[in-house]
Amino acid sequence: MSGIIVIGAGSGIGRSVAARFAREGLPVALVARTDKTVKAVAEAIPGGPVVTLTADSADETSLREALDAAAAELGPPDAVVYNAAIVRPDAPGELSVREHLDVWAVNVVGALTAAAHVAPGMAERGGGSFIVTGGMPEPRAEYVSLSLSKAGVRTLVTLLDQEYGAAGVHVASVTVAGAVAPGTAYDPDDIAEHYWRLHTQPPSEWEHEVVHGG
Repeated sequence: MSGIIVIGAGSGIGRSVAARFAREGLPVALVARTDKTVKAVAEAIPGGPVVTLTADSADETSLREALDAAAAELGPPDAVVYNAAIVRPDAPGELSVREHLDVWAVNVVGALTAAAHVAPGMAERGGGSFIVTGGMPEPRAEYVSLSLSKAGVRTLVTLLDQEYGAAGVHVASVTVAGAVAPGTAYDPDDIAEHYWRLHTQPPSEWEHEVVHGG
């Protein structure tokens, strides 16, 4: 098994998803912006080898290099989860153009960069999963940049499915409709179950968006 790469491996969903796949025996590669974050998450992953890498998801070169390093350690990935995001409240007109572009670069374009790097190889091998963490099932005026970018994620999933789905690549999003916190209706361990289920679905049962509504 070549394993899973989790991009945006923080202490919430990223850690829980990595642990869920690791419990099934898959090797894990973790990518986060800082070494401190990724090492802390790695300590919570059970079982086999954990590769830790740092990259800025908005930096195309950095992200591609991290994906190549993960593949060099584990082999071509069976699954890639894009969980990186800038989550912040902001009202219409509150952010500058630069700030909106920074959010878009991480929340949407980073996912596109990762998919463009790994999905062609998955298609050549005839299988694999690319799953993006979504959110904001309904747009909210107090979360403008997040609402816009998560709408972009939905569109991106559709486009990637059009490009790679027929070749066996399962592209999907897990839309989380509330604030993630252990012990709540949005417990990251519960949310992680969606990612594993999507990864193991046969093509005849593929879903392209799962909404975790609590």
